[in-house]
Amino acid sequence: MKHIIEGKVGPQIKPAAPAASLLLVDEESAGQRLDNFLIRHLKGVPKTHVYRIIRSGEVRINKGRVAADTRVQTGDSVRVPPVRLSERAAEKADAPAPAREFPILFEDDHLLAIAKPSGVAVHGGSGVSFGVIEQLRQARPQARFLELVHRLDRETSGILLLAKKRSALTHLQDQFRDRETGKTYLALATGAWPANKKVIDSALHKYLLPDGERRVKVVDKDHPDAMRAVTLVRVRSGLAPVQLAGLPAFSLLEVTIKTGRTHQIRVHLASSGHAIAGDDKYGDFELNKRLVRQGLKRMFLHAWRLQFKHPASGETLQLELPLPPELQSFIDAQPSPSSSP
Repeated sequence: MKHIIEGKVGPQIKPAAPAASLLLVDEESAGQRLDNFLIRHLKGVPKTHVYRIIRSGEVRINKGRVAADTRVQTGDSVRVPPVRLSERAAEKADAPAPAREFPILFEDDHLLAIAKPSGVAVHGGSGVSFGVIEQLRQARPQARFLELVHRLDRETSGILLLAKKRSALTHLQDQFRDRETGKTYLALATGAWPANKKVIDSALHKYLLPDGERRVKVVDKDHPDAMRAVTLVRVRSGLAPVQLAGLPAFSLLEVTIKTGRTHQIRVHLASSGHAIAGDDKYGDFELNKRLVRQGLKRMFLHAWRLQFKHPASGETLQLELPLPPELQSFIDAQPSPSSSP
């Protein structure tokens, strides 16, 4: 990556304003989304600020306004406004991520599929110095190319796909964008899910809280910033109330997303009156406290199955990853409906 500074020297009577910079996109970065490209290069800058400067039009590609999901190409010139880091943030940005490997589900010369644990971000950003991608790059210094194909929320566990070649990244991201992949999650929802409610087709809208934290809500399809989101729900099993613990009934759901919107499953289920157990953003906060005392100390959302076409051979691959022990043990400890009093 090369930096070119643009701007003119101001009058001598006052200091020149900080200059914008230009980032030139190299071959290894080609095909990345603009937001991912900036998050990687603006180390230590909060993700909320990255999205803010994109939305405001201060970030330009080849002098034109762009969106966060615009894909950069080799030779593109990305204009970035001046961004400042606190001294502490700058120190964190300079500190390398600790090297770490994750359980491998599939790997060849083109791609890598791993089991991401809950509590680990997929990349560094707002309030997080590093994530899976930075740790893997430190653990694999010989890797010439390693990029995230998609994302999972920090508290979501499950299958995470990475590309080891630029051609694989482009091919796989095209599949995700064109809805040619199959992504199914296991979610524990509060209450008894209606068996006849199989499709949620509710538009979503992203917004920021006063402190800059990102949130998502269901809006009317005619809302100016509405993004269509489609979620398919299938009941795997129901769990009876645990009377002594004061817990309600739960439903274990297989949830397939046809669109990959931010917090889509969490918001769709919560807006239907069946929030995900342990969800600290859209869930039942009082219930979550009781769940912690019963052994559920994280959000019960797990990326269980992923189906896609291999970027080189075209072969259909289907990967599955069972529930991690902390979620399975919580399920095993609960009575089934037939055993309830």
